[in-house]
Amino acid sequence: MTRSFQQGVSALTSGKPAPLNRLRQLWREGRPTFGAIATIPSIQTVQIMGRTGIDWIIIDLEHGPIDLGSAHAMITATAGTPCVPMVRIAANEPWLAKAPMDLGALGINFPMICSRADAEKAVRSVRYPPKGDRLWGPFHAPFRWGVSMADYMATADDDMICMITIEHVEAVNRIDEIMATPGIDLAVIGPGDLATSINRRGLPDDPEVLELMARAEAGILKSGVPIGGVARTAEQANRMIARGYVALALGFDWSLFQRGIAASFEGIKR
Repeated sequence: MTRSFQQGVSALTSGKPAPLNRLRQLWREGRPTFGAIATIPSIQTVQIMGRTGIDWIIIDLEHGPIDLGSAHAMITATAGTPCVPMVRIAANEPWLAKAPMDLGALGINFPMICSRADAEKAVRSVRYPPKGDRLWGPFHAPFRWGVSMADYMATADDDMICMITIEHVEAVNRIDEIMATPGIDLAVIGPGDLATSINRRGLPDDPEVLELMARAEAGILKSGVPIGGVARTAEQANRMIARGYVALALGFDWSLFQRGIAASFEGIKR
């Protein structure tokens, strides 16, 4: 169905264009979605990943060498695919979230959310007044989505995903107050930094880390906010889906490449 047809149907029923972002509706229905994290500044990589069947991609501006110019190209490279582009920023700061949204990203992943104040700041960063503090200037986002500026603005607040990451022991200790914050669209658990926060870096399967993850998971599920996480194997993904996860990262681009190359060697006598 084309966007113009969707807009026509929507105009007849509500006078408002249909949302550009399909993820929130899938999560409302309890349907699991799958994605990957892109750390390599490559248009070609995103084009390939976007046609593998994943539902979303997070372009990583926190740990990798991707700059805003590369991020813009990578966001644009998802065009023509069902893959929704989102961006992970380096810190919970509105000025870091602003440009990726204006370039066409439909979600911001905020790292290291440790309190309700942190969560409220993230929520307000992705929505225009009066719901939030996002400044106006989406000069390139409408071109990515093939809509007018007016139509982009009409659904912007509904389209933008506020994704928070629970990845510190203090966040787990305050999980109920964090998850009571209105406007969070997805809460994901980050095992790497969670382990690091209790001096178990590199040990995501440490019993103490697993106990913290279980507490975070219980708090998120109790809140009713959609929950996401990392699934390193199909078996792990299926167990997480059974527990209620609706957004599963299958890996980083580099790790998926590693696994694919390793699988190519299986059975070859060297």
